[in-house]
Amino acid sequence: MQITATELKMNMGKYLSMAGKQDIYITKNGQRIARLTNPMPDRVAILDSLVGIAKSKDITLDDIKRERLEKQ
Repeated sequence: MQITATELKMNMGKYLSMAGKQDIYITKNGQRIARLTNPMPDRVAILDSLVGIAKSKDITLDDIKRERLEKQ
């Protein structure tokens, strides 16, 4: 959902309640300037977004650390 900063100011309570269920983008002069979001995101959705990142099931934490250090 997208609303203007003025709309947010006039109905803050309404949008704070709605932010628990969906992201609310605040615009000013037609540009997005902020986002209200749930502080406790759906963990299942986060895990789903990570599927396929690991190259192998046999990867260890040390392998990940080594790979990150090599990229720096």
